[in-house]
Amino acid sequence: MSGLPYLDGRALRELVPMAAAVRCLHDALRAGLDPEDSPLRPVVPVPAGQLLLMPAAWGRYAGIKVAGVAPANPARGLPRIQGTYLLMDGETLAPLVAIDGVALTALRTPAVSALAVRHLAEPGAATMAVYGTGPQARGHVEAFRAVRPVEQVNVIARDPRRAEAFAARCAAGGVRAVTAEGPDGADLVACCTSARTPLFDGALIRDGVTVVAVGSHEPDARELDDGLVARATVVVEARTAALAEAGDLLVPLGNGTITTGHLAGNLRELVAGAVSLRSGPRVFKSVGMAWEDLVVAGAAYEAWTRAI
Repeated sequence: MSGLPYLDGRALRELVPMAAAVRCLHDALRAGLDPEDSPLRPVVPVPAGQLLLMPAAWGRYAGIKVAGVAPANPARGLPRIQGTYLLMDGETLAPLVAIDGVALTALRTPAVSALAVRHLAEPGAATMAVYGTGPQARGHVEAFRAVRPVEQVNVIARDPRRAEAFAARCAAGGVRAVTAEGPDGADLVACCTSARTPLFDGALIRDGVTVVAVGSHEPDARELDDGLVARATVVVEARTAALAEAGDLLVPLGNGTITTGHLAGNLRELVAGAVSLRSGPRVFKSVGMAWEDLVVAGAAYEAWTRAI
């Protein structure tokens, strides 16, 4: 591994802009990648939070992300999610490149959400509500604007000062942004928080609105309530991962509000046009999967090799 190249966050974003990340995920799914084949990640509790090991292999590459989830980090001014990614040759498993895992997570998660939004949301969706003010909230504003004509962002957060600062940052990026109390009137809703209980009354979400929930990967934590999930067309990255980690679904499954048959499809089926949209809201629940890191890391490596 002597002299192994390293791509930091700035290099990653230059090599794989948001629109390119959305495109490479789409292309991989259309080329046959099946999210259901991605192994479930081990989650190891440690005093500071959790350690996650996320291996995957597909096509020309294999790779693994070693990630840490440290709930106290935001108060320290650090990202809640830490980590490093190692990309390897798929045939020999020789290391090819190391990548900033924080930046990779901050890119691939909203890119996956945007891919779902491209297929779930109404074409004219122009108003977005975002819960949270951290890296994922910022990434989701960028990602949603890449696939829908978002003209206004309503920022919802517990800390008014952070909400105002986030709105100002969005406005500096060329989109109208205001602080808000709830998701009323939004065409798109991005839930990017560490909440363990529902963020809002699901009855506020009208039919045709698309809600993306990415904040939780724990079976007993959720951002969405039973009522919204029950009314919605629900799409997940993979059924295997969702039924192991997605509290937004496992809680209503456990109390009998829904059954596993309520899941309309996974992301591969959505991209292939095999998901029927019902008349209510649309929900995409993401827990984050190793195949997503692998695909975006592979795209970054290929762009880097072309540039050198």
